[in-house]
Amino acid sequence: MIEPRTIGELKNSRWAEAPLRGRTVREEIRSNLLKCLESGEPLFPGIVGYEDTILPQIINALLARHHFILLGLRGQAKSRILRELTSLLDERIPTIAGSEVNDDPFAPISKYARELLEECGEATPIAWLRREQRYVEKLATPDVTIADLIGDVDPIKAARGGHLLSDELTMHFGLLPRANRGIFAINELPDLSGKVQVGLFNIMQEGDVQIKGYPVRLSLDVLLAFTANPEDYTARGKIITPLKDRIGSEVITHYPRTVQLGMEITAQEAWTRRGGPSLDISDFVLEVIERVAFEAREDKRIDKRSGVSQRLPISTLENAISNAERRTAALGEDRVVPRISDIYAAVPSITGKLELEYEGELQGGDTIARDLIRRAAGRVLEERMGGADLSKIVAWFDQGGALKVSGDQRSDVCMKGFSVVPGLVEIVTEFGLAPAEDPGRQVAACELVLEGLAAQKRISRSEELGYTRAKPERRDPGYGKGGISFG
Repeated sequence: MIEPRTIGELKNSRWAEAPLRGRTVREEIRSNLLKCLESGEPLFPGIVGYEDTILPQIINALLARHHFILLGLRGQAKSRILRELTSLLDERIPTIAGSEVNDDPFAPISKYARELLEECGEATPIAWLRREQRYVEKLATPDVTIADLIGDVDPIKAARGGHLLSDELTMHFGLLPRANRGIFAINELPDLSGKVQVGLFNIMQEGDVQIKGYPVRLSLDVLLAFTANPEDYTARGKIITPLKDRIGSEVITHYPRTVQLGMEITAQEAWTRRGGPSLDISDFVLEVIERVAFEAREDKRIDKRSGVSQRLPISTLENAISNAERRTAALGEDRVVPRISDIYAAVPSITGKLELEYEGELQGGDTIARDLIRRAAGRVLEERMGGADLSKIVAWFDQGGALKVSGDQRSDVCMKGFSVVPGLVEIVTEFGLAPAEDPGRQVAACELVLEGLAAQKRISRSEELGYTRAKPERRDPGYGKGGISFG
């Protein structure tokens, strides 16, 4: 289909007919959303865990033609949801060519477009906007000004065109006018200064604003969508009440409600397809990584107001795979098989994503991260082997046995070490954690059992000594002499 190139051609096309002519962007989104709901087409693909909680609220807000805000802690897919709103826009819409504010050919709002229409009439040129060009996003910071969002007087334009400074043609438009007939998103809304929030409120409510003493009226057609942290978005916080009152819907996001949902998100987002040797990762390793985030969100040493981003398990998984990949390349093995020890090697991916309280600062991020991994392993062991009799394994350590296995050793070498512990290899096979003929997975399973026992404080673990008996009050001269070190 050949698209119209002039106003005259546009008037003879479907764009001149109802309901397309004169339709606002919020009506456009509402119409396309209803079509998606009727056809069963998936909305917000890639957003996992919000199907029964958040997405219905967002859909209701869009159907009501509301401006809305997503309130939530970091790493809850707020920005991603906003960016996917563009899928509800038309593929292309007409605009007057050269317009900085995407003027509707049938209802122009800028002086430039009105004068061009008077001059060219039916021959006024038309341009076409793609849906991705109709999304504008801004991260709010305290230094954002009215000029950034709304615009400013440009003396150079005035001098070149011979205009008065009060003339609209001297104005350099900001981000919001340039988002006309589209979606304008602001992340971390409360970080805008009060003055800028007032200007934003005026544009939303009255369609006007004063720029350097000159009143400017802009009847913008925009869907406004915001994000914020719940701690800041309060009457006592950094948000002005009139602006808060004009936002139609307030949607509170959340972290994955279950470990399985979290694992699904992490598997979707993590970079795991890297080429080279095949990746063979046990599901209990994936679960331990995910539970690290769940443990962190409940830990009193970690600031709950900041939250623990879903990026934590994603980065941890990527880093754990990288450590296993490094070992595989160095030892010449044919598969990349991540172990529990590889999660410990991924501690740098955890510490940078934890905002610590005072007690946590005293202990240090590295110590807390290792504690979270051990606790996560304990939870997984309890769920998967809660009925297992591990007393033989514990008894061996209680009697002075000690075992230290390097995480950088080949799987067969590690298995020689684990086979010394009575019943360890047999029980991971019995409970289906790893097949007997797969030493790579068996190493990971044996590490899970020992880490879980350390989490339950039935044995001890240290970087220096490896696995030993639980909390020895005093080591006699013969303690640990029967221990074995591999690597």
